[in-house]
Amino acid sequence: MEQGVRFGDLVVDLLARFSAVASQQVDSEVDRALEELAGFLGTDRGSLIEVNTESGVMTVTHNWARPGVPVHPPGTRISGEFPWAQARLRECGPVRFDRLPDQLPIDASAERKLATSLPICSFVAVPLQIGSRWVCALSTSTARSYRTWGDEDIEHIKIVGQVLANAIHRRNIEINLRESLAEVRRLQRRLETENQYLRESVEGNPGFEEIAGKSLVLREALVLAARVAPTSTAVLLLGETGTGKELLARAIHARSKRSESPFIKINCAALPSTLIESELFGHEKGAFTGAASAKAGRFELADSGTLFLDEVGELAPEAQAKLLRVLESGEFERVGGTRTRRVDVRIVAATNRDLERAMADGRFREDLYYRLSSFPIRLPPLRDRREDIPLLLWDLIQRRQDELGSRIKHVPEDVMQALTRYSWPGNIRELSNVIERALILTKGSEFKLDASFVGRSERTQPGESLEEVERAHFLHVLERCRWRITGPGHAAEILRMKPSTVRYRIKKLGINRPAVHRPV
Repeated sequence: MEQGVRFGDLVVDLLARFSAVASQQVDSEVDRALEELAGFLGTDRGSLIEVNTESGVMTVTHNWARPGVPVHPPGTRISGEFPWAQARLRECGPVRFDRLPDQLPIDASAERKLATSLPICSFVAVPLQIGSRWVCALSTSTARSYRTWGDEDIEHIKIVGQVLANAIHRRNIEINLRESLAEVRRLQRRLETENQYLRESVEGNPGFEEIAGKSLVLREALVLAARVAPTSTAVLLLGETGTGKELLARAIHARSKRSESPFIKINCAALPSTLIESELFGHEKGAFTGAASAKAGRFELADSGTLFLDEVGELAPEAQAKLLRVLESGEFERVGGTRTRRVDVRIVAATNRDLERAMADGRFREDLYYRLSSFPIRLPPLRDRREDIPLLLWDLIQRRQDELGSRIKHVPEDVMQALTRYSWPGNIRELSNVIERALILTKGSEFKLDASFVGRSERTQPGESLEEVERAHFLHVLERCRWRITGPGHAAEILRMKPSTVRYRIKKLGINRPAVHRPV
């Protein structure tokens, strides 16, 4: 009677503890329960053996033993090591021995060796189920004396084991749920990242018909692009800022065999050197401060598609070396990772820099240049294709006027002459800005230029050097913005340049700020 009361108290206490225990504390409570069960039964050790429900592998996960009594270390696999015991446990009936190793059959050689080496005198193991599935087994044994196992002992072990099995099952469900939620969040973050990168591709892949112009120099560039587009050859687009290199890159992708795959863009000049490798190749969680989760890079997102490297001449030397490796082998590792990944990506690069000069100065790798420049295409500046300006003007008007609420039907001759006379140091990008501003300010059906542009174009005389034209344009923009470079509507935004680039050009062009203006 007294033993029954003691066991009842033990079970009540176990149920109370495991009903309130947090998942991260289940393991320590199981170890404590093994000690309490051994104390109740008078045994020297106890073990919990968990079964992988998918592979069937049996592993010792929890152990307790009295001081000086050897025990299986956690992680010991039963499957394959002790085939006779495994077969008996799989029958879902208790395995009990009052005297070991004498009672073991001849074919239980591994079990006999274990019983002798630990040693084990008396042993019992009870398999436990959740529903109809065997999930674990609870065992206990003596190391210094023999004892007999009665049916009541088996029932006590089974009751305690069922409490432990249920607690572990709930713990595993909670862990799996947390892992599933973490995976969902990770996939959601990756999807958001991919959407951000792929939005440009989804919004449309223009063909060459999207590039307005019929000048000979433009047609020569388009013929080259049409020939290289169906191949997987790397293309290097050369030309001044604003000549339409990205538009041509998209057109090459649209005419390639990869047109159904992503077109991914990265501006190598817009990111600091500390982040460019992460953007290109991705990073693993914890790779650097702020890397709270793993992130795929542009190469992975562009797999089977096209990666457009804009302003490739701005790449840092260490990034150039890693880029060269990908181009040569198609292999790379994420920042902070060790797994080698393979991609199939077609590279289209663009620059307004003189890469040959950069090679001579040691700022650009010679081997990378020859990898990228397998098929160079030079896009002409707008001043070299002035005959295309009327086509570009009407093309831009048709594209933007509905959005801006205009209804242009006529462009006066003097307006067209002003546009064709101007040297356009900012090329098509500058033309687009001028036309957009004019569409916003124009009332009625006749296209009118902003007065500030008219004055600027009149100051541009044939025979002026490009540097003189560019200097006049920069000076006009700076005066108009009261020499403010950063911020909405100021010089960097109007010129579509980085503030650091604007400051560099100001210095190079020898433009001095009047003393009445403060630097911005």
